[in-house]
Amino acid sequence: MRRLLAPPLGRSAKSRFFSFELPLDKYLPRQGLSLESLHEIHAATPEDLPAAFGFLVALTISLSSSEPVFVIGSAQSLASAGRLHGHGLNALGLDPGRVTLVEARNDKDAFWAIEETLRSGAAPVTLGLLAQNFDLKTSQRLSLAAREAKRPLLLLRPPGSGAASAAETRWRIASAPARRDTTGGILDLCWRVMLERCRNGSSGEWVLEWVNASHRFRLAATMARPALPDSAGAVGRYSA
Repeated sequence: MRRLLAPPLGRSAKSRFFSFELPLDKYLPRQGLSLESLHEIHAATPEDLPAAFGFLVALTISLSSSEPVFVIGSAQSLASAGRLHGHGLNALGLDPGRVTLVEARNDKDAFWAIEETLRSGAAPVTLGLLAQNFDLKTSQRLSLAAREAKRPLLLLRPPGSGAASAAETRWRIASAPARRDTTGGILDLCWRVMLERCRNGSSGEWVLEWVNASHRFRLAATMARPALPDSAGAVGRYSA
């Protein structure tokens, strides 16, 4: 594990934010998602866990276009969320060659690997998958590691986990009907996205699509909430 974690050159000391360039930016601090914080993604139900994992991967693609990505989880959490598949990653827009998968024996080992990866600064984005709930102290350690590393940690949490957390944002993801072609094939993945908690921001709910052709998020034709001006803007703007 340690041999994989060589620190990169040229890390910026500036605080960075990612803009979806969608109405949901209005609900985030500085109208963007912090790239130096812990962000939690929860599945709305056990059946939504693969959909939440898909949203997590799509968000990762948005945050990092070409750099290495570390996916770290316990064997149980990876089995529950769905195994990574090269063809599926390519379809979403993530080159499997960029992905380093670390499968730990249990959540304790996965937690250690997540902390080590963040502290090394080797990965611009780290994805963590944990099968069990954990306490506030553990969440605070992960949040501190992300903040000190100036790297985002995207953490997939088990359905129903509502314990206190130090995460800057908490999202709850449910699957939504996807647009299909004339043969019934899925054109673009679709999610009901609920921003349940946002430090220095506010909550909201939207229906988002992942556009496979451009590898970007956009608002689905029918929004759940709130009643904001419709927009089909795309992701891609970073600010400091």
